[in-house]
Amino acid sequence: MSAYDRIGQQLSDQALDYVRAISPYVIGKPVDEVAREFGLTDIIKLASNENPLGASPRARAAVRSLDDLNIYPDGSGYALKTAIAKKFDLAPSAITLGNGSNDLLELVARAYLAPGRNAVFSAHAFAVYALATQATGAQAKIVPALSPDHPTMPYGADLPAMAAAIDADTRVVFLANPNNPTGTWVDEPSLRQFLQTLPSDIIMVLDEAYSEYVDRAFYADGRFPDGLALACEFPNLVVTRSFSKIYGLAALRVGFAVGHPQVIAMLDRVRQPFNVNSLALRAAEAALGDEDFIQHSRAVNAVGLAFMVDALASRGLSVIPSLANFVTVNTGLPAGLVFDALLREGVIVRPLGGKTDTGGLSCHIRITIGTQAQNERVLAAMDRVLTSLRATTG
Repeated sequence: MSAYDRIGQQLSDQALDYVRAISPYVIGKPVDEVAREFGLTDIIKLASNENPLGASPRARAAVRSLDDLNIYPDGSGYALKTAIAKKFDLAPSAITLGNGSNDLLELVARAYLAPGRNAVFSAHAFAVYALATQATGAQAKIVPALSPDHPTMPYGADLPAMAAAIDADTRVVFLANPNNPTGTWVDEPSLRQFLQTLPSDIIMVLDEAYSEYVDRAFYADGRFPDGLALACEFPNLVVTRSFSKIYGLAALRVGFAVGHPQVIAMLDRVRQPFNVNSLALRAAEAALGDEDFIQHSRAVNAVGLAFMVDALASRGLSVIPSLANFVTVNTGLPAGLVFDALLREGVIVRPLGGKTDTGGLSCHIRITIGTQAQNERVLAAMDRVLTSLRATTG
């Protein structure tokens, strides 16, 4: 080993133990890399739950001017926060902005977690909950999810079990609704009951990155909770939302959090001064008001989701109930094998069964709902891949 590398190893060893123990988030393969690796020219990416319709036309128009790239962005995000406040009837002081909603999850962890404290969340939850918790030296208390055989919500979050896992050292509870990567959800009465019994000194983060995809009827009849309304009622609830999904702005990285102004002020204390760039601020403000695009995206997704669920079920494949813009399906074969085989077909999906999973999803893949043509293509590719793999694996 060279002196240069030896010193590098020494410096690595000096990092905090709980930082060195982190397994980095595994990012899905980009289209260009798959094209180079397999010599393909026609590839569809259905791995990261991006909007297949692209970005809001209003957002695209808002970022055409690049005249002020030499000027720092508005660190307070005044215009965007004002637009969010107006649309959802909130006080601007109850809102902060993030470099995507991931950034906001990190802010909560940095403000409220530390060695000797813990965060509670469900198995099969978004991987960033564990990463953000571990990066602070806090303990992650991962609660087993509902059984795969549960009659209504297989693999869903078990709220009573999560409540039972809370102890004197718990400072944060993470819950995604709908959940990523399963698509499962908790209803309004169940969530309200959980919040009513949650100790008032514990922050609950309700991650609603996919909530805009939920059919409005689910809100109207109380089957799905409105987190922003609940945040005005429960001072220890922080709701995060993203512009990366239905708004189609994943490349720009912008999200927002809503909570009690004093809690939001704590997040602002650990937030970087210019954490959201100027183009993202302008695009998000424009996209927020593009109701036609939002409704169209929701409608296209609803049709595609129903089509994919029926098509997969007709092939004898078990599908987890979903209200999001993706479907998680049990292929009956190791997810990694199916993922690799689909790559060679020019189809990129997401294999599950990661570090925070208890093994129950090791044969599952997550497929983003695409256009009808993309949906049909992934089904045709799966037919070929599963037939071949079943033949070779016995």
